[in-house]
Amino acid sequence: MAYYWFKAFHLIGVVVWFAGLFYLVRLFVYHAEASEQPEPARTILKNQYQIMEKRLYNIITTPGMLVTVAMAIALISTEPDVLKSGWLHIKLAFVVLLIGYHHYCKRIMKQLEKDECKWTGQQFRALNEAPTILLVVIVLLAVFKNNLPLDMTTWLIVALAIAMAASIQLYAKKRRLDKERLMQVTQE
Repeated sequence: MAYYWFKAFHLIGVVVWFAGLFYLVRLFVYHAEASEQPEPARTILKNQYQIMEKRLYNIITTPGMLVTVAMAIALISTEPDVLKSGWLHIKLAFVVLLIGYHHYCKRIMKQLEKDECKWTGQQFRALNEAPTILLVVIVLLAVFKNNLPLDMTTWLIVALAIAMAASIQLYAKKRRLDKERLMQVTQE
């Protein structure tokens, strides 16, 4: 019975953790784009985003990560033989990358707070896709285990990355065109 409790809370932790990571980097996008605003809006927006980023990171994202990791350890303790599985080693490597991403976000928060971050909103949009790819790989490994069809999975991940890159570029083009149209309307 303990296995099911650990698994349930592991999944809850994963959902909370990823929700936090997705929203956190979206806040970074807005934070970076606040620099384009005139004063006093720039300062007001940046201050508000700093508060939101800190609360999200400390109250939602980090606890989600801690619950995920604690419940994963508890799950493994109920079935220690799973540590002999190759798929788990690969999954854990991707989880380590995700934890690194999580801590890198904290570093970016500190840079944004000190106004030392040179990333653009566009670059943050691209960074925001990293956990999506990690999520897909981790879930596929957890579901398929040793039966993961690597050829199809590789193509899926490549297609996903291309689609995300293309959508980011298309959105940037749309924003640029909208800005140009607005400039034309205000000049008329």
